[in-house]
Amino acid sequence: MSNKPILAVFGATGAQGGGVVRAALADPKSPFTVRAITRNVQSDKARALAAQGVDVVAGNIDDEASLVKALTGAHAAFCVTNFWEHMSPERETTQGKNLAHAAKQAGVKHAIWSTFEDVRDYVPLNDSSMPTLHGKYKVPHFDAKAEANSTFTDLGVPTTFLVTSFYWDNMIFFGSGPQRGPDGVLGLTFPLGDKPMPSIAGADNGGVAYGVFLRPELIGSTVGAAAAHLTGAQMASGLSKAIGEEVRFNDVPADVYRSFGFPGADDLGNMFQFKRDFNDMYCGHRNLSKARELFPAMQSYESWLAENAAKIPIPKK
Repeated sequence: MSNKPILAVFGATGAQGGGVVRAALADPKSPFTVRAITRNVQSDKARALAAQGVDVVAGNIDDEASLVKALTGAHAAFCVTNFWEHMSPERETTQGKNLAHAAKQAGVKHAIWSTFEDVRDYVPLNDSSMPTLHGKYKVPHFDAKAEANSTFTDLGVPTTFLVTSFYWDNMIFFGSGPQRGPDGVLGLTFPLGDKPMPSIAGADNGGVAYGVFLRPELIGSTVGAAAAHLTGAQMASGLSKAIGEEVRFNDVPADVYRSFGFPGADDLGNMFQFKRDFNDMYCGHRNLSKARELFPAMQSYESWLAENAAKIPIPKK
C-alpha cells in the first residue's frame, strides 16, 4: 500500500469525479493515492478504475453512515452530487449535507464541494421576472446545491467551493445539441441573447478540482471551472465547422424555452435566463486564466469538438 495521503473521489464513474481521477492518475508527481467511491463497485466503470490501480470502495450519498466509512482515512475528498439522476431539490440538498457531515466526521483535511450560486440571492422568490419553481426555488438544481454550502462552512470542514459551467458534453448526452428546424437547417437553441456562457468539457471540471487539491491555500475560497466564455452564436459556428453543416443559433425568450415541455425545461429555462441577466457576475465567477492555471491540459472548444463532434446526435434531413 502507498504511504501517500488518500484523495477520495465521489462520482468517480461520472464526468466530474472521473475527471479528478484521470487528472490524478496522469500526474507522475501526484502526492495522492486515489480512492474512488461509488454505489456499485462491480460496475464496468468501477472495475476499469480498479484495473488502473484505484482503490474502489462502496458509498451511497443517501446514506451518511456509508459515507463516513468510505471516507475514513482520507486526507482529501471531492464531493459531488447528480441532480439529474433524481431531479429532487430536497434530496439534492440532503445529499450535499450528508457529504459535509461525513467529511467532518472522517476528519477530511481538504474537501471540494462542486456547487453553484444560489439564484435566490439575485432573484428573490417574489420577483416575477423569473417563475418560482416547486414553491421555493428559482433554479432548483443550482439553489439546492447552494443550500448545502453553509453546512460545510458551519461544520468547519476545510472546503474549497467549485462552481462549474455548462458541459459541451450536454450536446451528446443531455439533448442540448442541434435540432433541425422546419426549413431543414440545424439550430442550437438557448435563451442567451448575445451573452457569453461559461462552458467546459465535463471531465475538465475534475481536472480543475485536482489542481485545487494541489493548492491547499485555496481552502475557504470559491474557484470557477470554465474553459471558454462562448456566445450561442460562437457555439453554433464552431459546431458548423466541426460537422461540416450549417448550424444556426436560435435565441428564444426564456418563457419559450420553459414551455418546451421536456423534463427540467422550466429549471433550465430559468438557468439560462440567470446566466444571461447576470452575465458579468456569472462569467466573473469563472475566470478562464485561473482555471487554466489550475489545469493546463484543459481542452478548448475546438479541440473538444475535433474529438467529440461525431458523437453528437445530428437529426437527419
